[in-house]
Parts: sequence; C-alpha cells; structure tokens
Amino acid sequence: MDPSTVAWLQAFWLHLLGAVSVVLSVLATAHILLHKRDTSAALSWTGFVWLVPIIGVLLYVGFGINRIRRRAKLLRYHGDRTPPTRTDEIVGRRSGFSSGDQWSGLRTVLDHVTGTELTTGNRLSVLEDGDKAYPAMLAAIDAAERSIALVTFILGNDIWGRRFVEALVAAEQRGVEVRVLVDGAGQYYTWPPIGRLLRRTSLRWAFFLHSVWPWRMPYINLRNHRKILVIDGHLGFTGGMNLRAKHAGSPPEARDLHFRVEGPVVAQMMAVFADDWAYTCGEALGGEPWFPSLAPVGDAMARGIPDGPDEDYDKFRWALLAGLGQAEHRVLVVTPYFLPDEGLIAAIDHAALRGVVVDILLPGVNNWPFVQWASNPLVRQVVSAGCRVWMTSGPFDHSKYMVVDSTWCLVGSANWDPRSLRLNFEFNLEAYDASLATYLETLGAKHRTSARLVSLASLEKRLLLTRLRDGAARLLTPYL
Repeated sequence: MDPSTVAWLQAFWLHLLGAVSVVLSVLATAHILLHKRDTSAALSWTGFVWLVPIIGVLLYVGFGINRIRRRAKLLRYHGDRTPPTRTDEIVGRRSGFSSGDQWSGLRTVLDHVTGTELTTGNRLSVLEDGDKAYPAMLAAIDAAERSIALVTFILGNDIWGRRFVEALVAAEQRGVEVRVLVDGAGQYYTWPPIGRLLRRTSLRWAFFLHSVWPWRMPYINLRNHRKILVIDGHLGFTGGMNLRAKHAGSPPEARDLHFRVEGPVVAQMMAVFADDWAYTCGEALGGEPWFPSLAPVGDAMARGIPDGPDEDYDKFRWALLAGLGQAEHRVLVVTPYFLPDEGLIAAIDHAALRGVVVDILLPGVNNWPFVQWASNPLVRQVVSAGCRVWMTSGPFDHSKYMVVDSTWCLVGSANWDPRSLRLNFEFNLEAYDASLATYLETLGAKHRTSARLVSLASLEKRLLLTRLRDGAARLLTPYL
C-alpha cells in the first residue's frame, strides 16, 4: 500500500470508523422502524444500536431480526397436490356449527386467521411419555409402505434417537421415500450431535437453518420447534415431545404428551412439513405417496395451526386469545414455560373475572430457573385476577395443552412464551373432541392432587431480594 495512503488512514481511521458506525446504525434503525411490531422492543433496539456502536448493530442482526420470508411459500404448490380452499370460502361454509353455537365465534376467528379448513372425521389419541409414544412411532415407521416425513427440534444421539435412525434407514432400504428434518440448533442438545450418525447413512435429511459459516446462518432465534411425523400421508404423530431418552423411563426425566392423529387433518400436517422441506432443500413434495385421499376415521373436528416468524406470524397467539374469549365455564392450561405478553395476561384475567374457572399448571421446578424467575411476577398478576396456578411435583412437565369447556383442545409444540409466540416455527392442532378434552382434564386433575396451589399471600411474603431478582429476570422476557 502506498505510504501516503497508510498515513492518511492512520490520521483519519477514527473518522472512518465513526462514519461506518453512523451508517450502520441508520440502516439498523430503519429496519427496526419498518419491521418491529412491538413498541417497547423497537425502542430498546433503537437505543441499543446507537448507544453501543457497531456491536449493537451486530447483535441486532443476530438476535433482533426475527422475521423471514420463506421461499417455501413460493414452492408450495409446485408439487401435485390440491391447494387449500380460499379463506372466504371456508368462512362461508362453517359446517358443523350453527350461528348460535358457542363455538361458531371461535371457528370464525380461526377460519380468518389460519386460512385453512376445520376438517371433520378425525381421531386423536394421547400417548403419555416416551415409553408409549416412541414404540408407537417406531411401529408406524416399520409399517410404512410409501413415505415417511419427520421434522423434530431434537433428535438425540442416544438410545432412542439411534433407534429412530435405524428404523428410518431400514424403511428407506425397503423402498420407502424418507425425508428427515432436524433443527440446526436442536441437534446440539446431545453430544456428539446426531448429524455425525446421519452422515453415515443414505437418508435424505437436512438441518433447518444451520451452517458452520455465520453468513449462511444469520438467524440465531428462528428455530424449527415443530414435532411432526407423517407415515404414508395418512397417519400422523405430533405434540411436544422431542426424540430423546430424556422423555422415556419410569419415571422419565421430563414427562410429556404426544398425539397419534388420523383423518383428513393429517394432510395439513404433511403440508407443513412439505413447506419446511421445500424451504430447506428446494424439493417440492407432492403426489399420492405424500398426499393420498383421506377418509373419515373418527368424530373429531380438527385443524392444523402452523405458527412462525414468517407468513404464519401470530396464529398461535390468536388461537389462545380466541379460546380464552370463548370460554364460558372452565379453562385448563398446561405449559412448561409461562411468559405470556400483556395481551394474553389481560385475556386470562378477563376470563377469570367473568367467572370462568381458570387452572394453570406449571412445573414446580423448571429446567430453566431463569425462566421460572421471570414467570413469578406474571403468575402474581393472574392469581390476583382469580386464576388458580398450580406448581406440579414429580418430573419436569414439558407437556403443552389447553382445554376450554370440556370440548375445545389446543395441543402441540408451542409454549406460552415469547420464543414460541414470536421466534420459533411451531405446529399445533385445535380439536373439538369431548373425549380428548375429558382425557386431558382428567390428566390435569391427577397432577393437581400432588401440586401446590399458589396463593397471593405466599407471593407477597417472599423476600425482597427474591422479588427484585424475579423483576430483573422479567425485563429479559422478550429474549427468553
């Protein structure tokens, strides 16, 4: 380099750095103003990128950009399959409900929000913990004849994870089309990661949003938290359970629920997987192996509700709000992580103040203590409004379900926290199914017998330092 140029850079490098910092801060601020819906988050990030030059911008790029447009939406109908009915046609149909029915309002809201049809003729069966869920899923894989689609957040490199890999390899070797998608961050929950084993197989598999090169993996928060297994396009499994040894055993380290699903709603589960696969691998799945004709097999009405920081943004939150608003008698909420936003807190409180019995079951000991600390001030708010919050005993409860008036159920992968509400790709099922609702309510009642009921007095008697700790943790709720 020319000596005069070097001398000039030495003299003015601080000015150049300042100019670059200003340009980057302006660009980041513009992105914040255009894309951040939450006012407090927008204010926080704007202040951060200006108060912490360059570093603030880099952190915003890594943690603050929480929305993407997925090219899977562009590939969605390239395969041979029937596109969904338009939203206006769905709303106009409303089969199964009269205008005066308790559930017609909830149905109409979710027709508009999801744009997909509430299907009839489904059957959902509960599988408690890995000792019941994993053998059922492996048996289905062993019986597969045409196709297997699996997406999971964690595929553990342990005894159960390896069993799934072995079963998938065996299915592929007998001619079954197999596609496996594992979240790029979830793979690291066991070590060594399962990718080392998958690379030694001939399976068609991929990591979702993962690369060893930072410029190819710019999104740290956007994780695929879904758990979907579809066999031959007609049998599905979904819920909150990852595929790892932690959920098996007597008792398991963490208890959880999964659901065996049959009927027309399975096509919606398969469509969500096909979108994720197309986005990750560029392959459009279609035709009879993946989307066969599905006959009614049961009495449940059900609908898949995908949610994520893309075109499916806020669908899970709308489902929660609509369900709480429709409740007339009782609501049961079971979630491992309870960090709802102000709107959801208001909806829960409003239901309780209307006289609805609201029971919220949370783990007595959380696997993430910091999350439990941040949750305590929110628990106080709902208890003050008349909700009953129970801290369950025994193994950490990773289950996620909601039941309204012994009829409407919402089950799946999403938690009541900002990560599921804003940052992750999730999948849930809504079902109008009295037998399923009764089963889940009975399970909730069973866990309440050994749980501790949280009183307002006990919350107010806590030490000042404890309350300050919880309040400080709550400030970080948007990032938990």
